[in-house]
Amino acid sequence: MQDPRSQDTARSYESARKVYAAWGVDTDKALARLASLPLSLHCWQGDDVGGFESSAGLSGGGIQATGNYPGKARTADELRADLEKAFSLIPGTHKANLHAIYAETGGKKVERDALGPEHFATWMGWAKKQGIGLDFNETYFSHPMAESGFTLSDRNPKVRDFWVRHSIRCREIAAAMGKETGVPCITNLWIQDGCMDQPADRLTPRKLLQESLDRIFEKKFDPKLMKDAVEPKLFGIGSESYVVGSHEFYLAYALKRDVMLTLDMGHFHPTESVADKLSAVLLFAREVLLHVSRGVRWDSDHVVTLNDDVKAVAAEVTRAAAWDRVHVATDYFDASINRVAAWVIGARATLKAVLLALLEPLEMLREEEAAGNFTARLALMEEARDLPASVVWDQFCATKGVPVGASWLDVVADYERSVLSKRR
Repeated sequence: MQDPRSQDTARSYESARKVYAAWGVDTDKALARLASLPLSLHCWQGDDVGGFESSAGLSGGGIQATGNYPGKARTADELRADLEKAFSLIPGTHKANLHAIYAETGGKKVERDALGPEHFATWMGWAKKQGIGLDFNETYFSHPMAESGFTLSDRNPKVRDFWVRHSIRCREIAAAMGKETGVPCITNLWIQDGCMDQPADRLTPRKLLQESLDRIFEKKFDPKLMKDAVEPKLFGIGSESYVVGSHEFYLAYALKRDVMLTLDMGHFHPTESVADKLSAVLLFAREVLLHVSRGVRWDSDHVVTLNDDVKAVAAEVTRAAAWDRVHVATDYFDASINRVAAWVIGARATLKAVLLALLEPLEMLREEEAAGNFTARLALMEEARDLPASVVWDQFCATKGVPVGASWLDVVADYERSVLSKRR
């Protein structure tokens, strides 16, 4: 569909720029800042978190995508092609985010504790050709060594040792990715460890997890190559009553060991605000990794939309002047709709939220707040909602060479007809 907004973007932008200037906002500066922020796009949306570990798919539990929309990527080449199509519709220069299960082993069985940079050489070459960076995730689910529901905190030392070796290998892979692409690779660690029902001993698994993490992070890497992050969660399927790697555990560990804390928007109680946590954590943490997701009543990993939660998070980072310290990655999976479209919808929504935050008349609001004029502060916040942010967004898309408005849907529909529909 031809979006009428694309007809006269430049003229509309000039008008919008003057409107924002009256509010003390420099739209050119906001667009330049937005262009400098890479969004890390998660690869697992493209194949329903299947990976390439086995042609039969993942073994056992772990992650489940809902739906069976045709066109799922079946190979690494197909997944990369789909990512390229998505990137072509998302304004800016971004990153691709991989899990360890997306290794390419040439059909050979390679255990997760034996993976190396060579198994991601094609990914690295592709990223370098695309001019983007890579991020990485260790994969602790859907594996025989995770059947107990515990990995790094398992009471069996053989299980813990296996997963420690896996993590050490993943950090080496990440460092190689950073070296090859010239962009620091963020390595995220999330484990499923926990209990469905009340445990008799909460302390011991956390002691074991601490010991495992200390072994993993013993080797230091140049932060220009890779950075570590640890990710907490409130609960999961099979860990409703107890999660070893809770928010409190990882917050304390991250601050004490100087690693990054990951805040996933779906990993807390639905009434908790990740936006509110950011300013508290940023006072003490060097950097934060933010996973943008949309939970519907629980950690359902719905496609990100431009809702209040996403806007609040972006506003908080902007107000804290922390975009140099907060790294943003998408994290969701929906197999009920076109998977390329799911990437584009979520990424564009996230970037729109950041732009809205950068266009906020912050100095004006802070002046009223400092003067104790909370009436004016609230009124101005409401009036600012009507400023022509969509026109500024259109300008960003136009200058970055991606479709303006909903016209990107035509590109996805054509890709589905010519490519995705032929996959069986």
